[in-house]
Amino acid sequence: MSVLSLSRLSYSYPDQSGRALDGAGLELDGGLTLLTGASGSGKSTLLRVCNGLIPHFHGGVIGGVARVMGREVALTPTRELARDVGFVFQDPELQAVYATVERDAAFGLENLGVPRPEMLRRVEEALETCGIAHLRGRAVATLSGGERQRLALAGVLAMRPRLLVLDEPLSQLDPEGASALLAALGRAVRGGTAVLLAEHRQALARPLAQRVLRMHGGRPHDATAPEPSPGTPAVAAPAAPALLRNLPRAPAETWRLRGVTAGHGRNPVLHDLWLSAGSGEVVAVVGPNGSGKSTLLRTIAGLLPPLAGRVERAPGRVAYLPQNPSMLLHRPTVRSEVEWTLRRSRSRESADRVLLGLGAGGVAERDPRDLSSGERQRAALAAVLAGGPRLALLDEPTRGMDAAARSALVAAVEGIAASGGCVVIATHDEELAMALASRLVLLDRGTAGERGSPRAGHA
Repeated sequence: MSVLSLSRLSYSYPDQSGRALDGAGLELDGGLTLLTGASGSGKSTLLRVCNGLIPHFHGGVIGGVARVMGREVALTPTRELARDVGFVFQDPELQAVYATVERDAAFGLENLGVPRPEMLRRVEEALETCGIAHLRGRAVATLSGGERQRLALAGVLAMRPRLLVLDEPLSQLDPEGASALLAALGRAVRGGTAVLLAEHRQALARPLAQRVLRMHGGRPHDATAPEPSPGTPAVAAPAAPALLRNLPRAPAETWRLRGVTAGHGRNPVLHDLWLSAGSGEVVAVVGPNGSGKSTLLRTIAGLLPPLAGRVERAPGRVAYLPQNPSMLLHRPTVRSEVEWTLRRSRSRESADRVLLGLGAGGVAERDPRDLSSGERQRAALAAVLAGGPRLALLDEPTRGMDAAARSALVAAVEGIAASGGCVVIATHDEELAMALASRLVLLDRGTAGERGSPRAGHA
């Protein structure tokens, strides 16, 4: 009996005429299967069939047959499917339930009625496997995006599912975290768990994969040749929108931190930082998960008051993209998100020009909540970069992005810098840093070190 069987499966989301899945067929028996494809190709939709979120939660119109462990998905309650299917979502921020790490990792086991002694053993084992046992007593709200990603996986691994489904799990992980996650998946496969992994950073996962599939036209196809590397755009970068080229010249210094210590509550994450950047600079902030990259961006933006020291910013609009773009998108369409920013910025640019420049023209009339992770990321970038910000702070901007979207992002950032703006990017994407950054700042254990220009070293 196949772990997962799809036969002529089709699906359309509510109020959408097109099909997200169109005649999809698949037999999955075991091992690790890597699922690739462009943003919006149907990867996340296919994964959500596995645990019954489609059609039971999302609604819509479904045709054909999908079976998990022999049970027809459309006829089986999600609570029953959850006994065999573990799911790690694109947005780990949305997966946490309890306030502390250890309690949250036990949530699924509580629902399954696992006895407490066995529950404690499984949680401890899962936290160790994912490399976060040292965080067991931490508040979930204080974790970095990458740490939350590993917590989500730990909670699922503790349930020992027959099928483990992961949607872009490497998107926020540093090299150590990515290695730990992939090692955990390898152990799960050797223990008899089938793994279905959707991922744009496929070069990391390919060595573990027994099978590689590529989503295209709403169907998974066996991939016989590798897709373009995420660091090599599949299409030429579009010209930067005029709104990004026509910025007035900024003062020489756009922002400065003077002896800043920052963190959550009374717990400092950053210690005595003296940093600054000015007109035309692109600064890449790198470092391991939990090193304070997101805290640094929020402090520069003025969203997190420093515990000590002073933050100075030149006049002008500050654009901030958080790790979870869903926090920004609340309006009924992507176009209305961009138009709102343009009105606030008093810009005469058209929303269409902004959307096309960021590669989001095709989703202009869509509800942001219905988009794939990569599409939602592009929509959020269009919304925050519209109107020509003086300072742009981007937290893991390539999360869930395909090669074409990365190309558009590169063009947009270069346009801001060329027009006198300043961009600060927190990222684990080394290739993005090499392509864009004029300076590299390494965060480690709350302190910062300058690494000069990565582009000069790369040349």
